[in-house]
Amino acid sequence: MPPTVSKQTISFLKKRFEEAGISINPRHGQNFLIDLNLMRMLVSTADIGPDDVVLEVGAGTGSLTAMMAACAAAVISVEIDERMHQLASEELIDFENVTLLHQDALRNKNALDERVLDAVRQQLNAAPGRKFKLVANLPYCVATPVISNLLMQAPVPESMTVTIQKELADRIVASPGSKDYSALSFWIQAQCQSEIVRLLAPTVFWPRPKVTSAILHIKLDTERRALVPDLKFYHEFVRKLFCHRRKFLRSVVVSITKPDLSKPQVDEVMQELCFDENTRAEQLSIPQMIALAEAVRRRLPAAV
Repeated sequence: MPPTVSKQTISFLKKRFEEAGISINPRHGQNFLIDLNLMRMLVSTADIGPDDVVLEVGAGTGSLTAMMAACAAAVISVEIDERMHQLASEELIDFENVTLLHQDALRNKNALDERVLDAVRQQLNAAPGRKFKLVANLPYCVATPVISNLLMQAPVPESMTVTIQKELADRIVASPGSKDYSALSFWIQAQCQSEIVRLLAPTVFWPRPKVTSAILHIKLDTERRALVPDLKFYHEFVRKLFCHRRKFLRSVVVSITKPDLSKPQVDEVMQELCFDENTRAEQLSIPQMIALAEAVRRRLPAAV
């Protein structure tokens, strides 16, 4: 018979935490999904199959890990909390296709830890045809850097299916001109198709967060991604633009390209792309932003 773990209910969590002497650490963003149907929805949305290598950030008690391990080739699960890692290790002891890492998933805010990526690569290389996916009830405190950085480092996941704060999900799927349209919108939409699958009330988590959450499904679009000539430059350029989102686009581009570009050179870019003096960054479409970043990059001294 396949190995199993206990259902993640409030009573189960309270009992196990008491037995293990564990208290919730708010610093790690520990909010456990206690609705089994929603856990199943998360896994089914990710469409995990026997060729998939799944990365989970935030193993918690291992309940979601076990559900994914039942249908994946391998699961690499990362847990920063020592006591939670020990608890998950006990729950997952019979799952031979689970690698449970005790560490921070991030090296810093701009990169994942190479040990995590190495573990993923090892499993991807273990058999031909394997695919990489992120599936996780992401701790709120690391959701943005995990999602964002996975699109910069290798390997890049084929899809990311996560529970995150609704506010963050809104930013990822936002439309031009909306209040949620941001650097993150431009970064992810230039490479992926994203969809909010389900909104999650605070009551489906324990402890209850003070905000609404969402199941978000992000699918890599390789054709879109190929239209960005220099991903690293595009990422930094968009991020710098939105540090001054209230200013007109021309003045921001002038500011962030000093001293490499002169004002006449910036005006040349604006004219080339038919942007008027009142254009703002949040009004641009994804193709317009890619074109702007590339027009600026080509004029910089370091451009290749």
